[in-house]
Amino acid sequence: MGKIRVYELAKKLGVSSKKLIEVLEDLNVEIRNHMSTLDDETAELIYEMLSEEKKVRNKDDIKKTKEYYKTQEEIRVENKIKDKNKKGDKRIIIPDKISIKDLGEKINIEPSKIIKELFEEGIIATINQQISKKDASRIAKKYGFEIVLQDDKEIDNTIDTIDINDIEDQEQEENFVNRPPIVTVMGHVDHGKTSLLDAIRKANVTASEAGGITQHIGAYQVTINGKKIVFLDTPGHEAFTEMRARGAKVTDVAVLVVAADDGVMPQTIEAINHAKAANIPIIVAINKIDKPNANPDRVKQQLSEYGLIPEDWGGDTVCVPVSAINKKGINTLLEMILLVAEMCELKANPKTNAVGTIIEAELDKGRGPVATVIVQKGTLYIGDAIVAGTAYGRVRAMIDDKGKRLKEAGPSVPVEVLGLSDVPNAGDLLYTVKDEKLARQIAEKRKEKQKESELKQANQKVTLDKLFQKIQKGEVKELNIIIKGDVQGSVEALIRALEKLSYDKVKVKVIHGAVGSVTESDVLLASASNAIIIGFNVRPEPNAKKIAEKEKVDIRTYRVIYNVIDDIELAMKGMLEPSFREAVIGRAEVRATFKVPGVGIVAGCYVLEGQITRNSLIRVIRDGIIVYEGKLDSLKRFKDDVKEVNEGYECGIGLEKFNDIKEGDILEAVITEKVTK
Repeated sequence: MGKIRVYELAKKLGVSSKKLIEVLEDLNVEIRNHMSTLDDETAELIYEMLSEEKKVRNKDDIKKTKEYYKTQEEIRVENKIKDKNKKGDKRIIIPDKISIKDLGEKINIEPSKIIKELFEEGIIATINQQISKKDASRIAKKYGFEIVLQDDKEIDNTIDTIDINDIEDQEQEENFVNRPPIVTVMGHVDHGKTSLLDAIRKANVTASEAGGITQHIGAYQVTINGKKIVFLDTPGHEAFTEMRARGAKVTDVAVLVVAADDGVMPQTIEAINHAKAANIPIIVAINKIDKPNANPDRVKQQLSEYGLIPEDWGGDTVCVPVSAINKKGINTLLEMILLVAEMCELKANPKTNAVGTIIEAELDKGRGPVATVIVQKGTLYIGDAIVAGTAYGRVRAMIDDKGKRLKEAGPSVPVEVLGLSDVPNAGDLLYTVKDEKLARQIAEKRKEKQKESELKQANQKVTLDKLFQKIQKGEVKELNIIIKGDVQGSVEALIRALEKLSYDKVKVKVIHGAVGSVTESDVLLASASNAIIIGFNVRPEPNAKKIAEKEKVDIRTYRVIYNVIDDIELAMKGMLEPSFREAVIGRAEVRATFKVPGVGIVAGCYVLEGQITRNSLIRVIRDGIIVYEGKLDSLKRFKDDVKEVNEGYECGIGLEKFNDIKEGDILEAVITEKVTK
C-alpha cells in the first residue's frame, strides 16, 4: 500500500476521517489530523483490520480491533527481533543523548523496565528523560545490543549549508521550472514605496499604518499577463541588508523608487549602494510624475552620476515613469520586471526538499511562533519536519498573503508558517528534513555552533591590522570601504584617492560614500559586505558603535585626509604598526549655556556615559559632525573645580578658545592609549 494520508485511507475503507481518527487515537497511533501520513506497515495493518468485513461500528468492535492490533503489533516486533538475530545485527545507532522511550523502541524493551533498572542503580528518570550514551550502552549490553554513535554527517551538512546557491540538486535538468521573480522595493522616505505597492496589489496598506510609514515586513504575490511576481514590502534597505548579512540572497530584482519632484536623496544613494553590493539588477520607478514640479530628466541626470545610466540615454538601467496615486505606468513597470527577470533565467526544482528564507518572524499570542517564508526551491507541505536557524518543528498550517490556507507551497511562493518551536531570525534559511527528531538535533547543534562562531567572528572580519595577513593568504582580493564625511567634497576626494591604491593582489572598492555620521545602516552594510568604515571629521552614533562591536566591524576615524591614505596603503603592504590609539572615555550632552564675564561661554552638561576628566581631549559633535577639538579650560561641579565627573552627574564645562557651544551638542572626552603589542 505504501505511505498514505489518513483521509486517503478513510476513503479506501469507506469510513469517515473522523471515525478513523477516533480508532487510530484509541490504538495509540501518533497522528495530528486527517492530513497526517501513516507509515507503510501501520497503513497495511490498519487496512487489514478495518477493511470492508471488519468495519468499526461500536465500542465492542473497537475493543476487539484493539486486541487484534496489539496481537499483530507483537507479532511484528517479534519478527523484527528474529530477523535481526538471523542477520546477527545487534548494533543500534544512537546520538550523544537518547530518551528512555527512544532507547526502549530501539532495543524492543518496555520503557518501564529501563526506568526500573535505572532506579535500582540509584538513577531516578522519567520516560522522556534523556540519558547519556554510557548509561544507554550499559542497559543495551544487558539485552545483547551494541551501541554505535550516530554519524553526524547529515546534521553537520545541514548546519553548514548557509547559501541557497550552494545546495546541489541531484535531480534531472528537466525537473527545473521557471519561477516568479522576487522583488524588493527601496528608496528614500516619502518617495512613495508603500503607495506604489498599494497601487500594484490594489490593497490600501498605507491607511491602516501609523503615519503612512511601513510598520510590517510582508510578501505579496501579484499576477500580470498570466505570470506572477512576488514583492517584498520592506521598510527600506536596512532589512534587505540585515537578511543579506545572514547569508540570505532572497531578492532577484530591486525596484528603486525616486520622486520626480524631489530627485536623488541620501537614502536613495544608500539604496543604490546596497543593491549594487548585493549584485542584483536595478529598475528605477520615477514616481509622482503627476505633480506640477515633476522633472524626470533631472532624476535621470542624477542617477547617471551614480552609475545608473537610463536606457534612453544609451545605458542599461530600465527607468519607468509612474504615478502611484493615478495608477499610471504600473503595468509598464510590472512588464519591465518580468522582462528583466526573464533575462536572469530564474529557475527552481519543485520536486525536491523545500528550502526557503525567513522574511520575518514574530510571536503571536494565539498562534505561537509565526514565520513569513519565501520558498526558493522544492515544495513545502503540511506536516513536513522543518528547521530554521536554531528553531525547529513541523508545519501545522500555511497561510498565503490573501489569508487563504494552503496545503503546499512551491518555489517563490510567500507563506506564513505555523509550527516552529521558537521565533527564528529574518534571513535564516528554512529546510525540510526527514523527521522532527533530526530537526531538533540540527537546531541543538546549531546553537552550539553559534556560540563557537561568535568567538571566531573577530578573526573573520577584515580589519586594517590584519589586512596584510589576509591578502598574503589569498583570503582578501577586494577591500571594501565605506566612507562617511562632513562635506561632499571630502568624501569625493577620499573615494578618488583610495581607489587609486589598488594593485594586482587586491582591489580597493568604495561601496558607499555619503555625508553624515556613521549610522547603524552603515555598520549593517559593512557587516554584510565585509567592509571597513572610514569616518572623516565625523563620529559613529552610540547605537552604531555598539552594533559595530557586536558585528566586529572596524571603524576608523580621521581628521587629516593624508592619514587615511597612508594607513590604508601601509595596511596593504603589511607595514601598519599603530603604537597609539584614541579611546572615548565619556560622553556629555549640553543642556544649557551661560555667558560668564571675562571667561566666555560655559556649557551646563549632563554626563551620559563614562566620565569626563580634566586632562582629556574634548570633541564637540553637532549632528554627527566634529565642529571643534581641543582642551578643557574648566571643569566644575557646582562652584568647585574637579578632576573628573562620572556618568549620571551634571557639570560645567569651559573650552579653550571656543565659545560656539549650543544646546544639544555632544561633548566626547578622548584619551590616547598605547597599544600593547
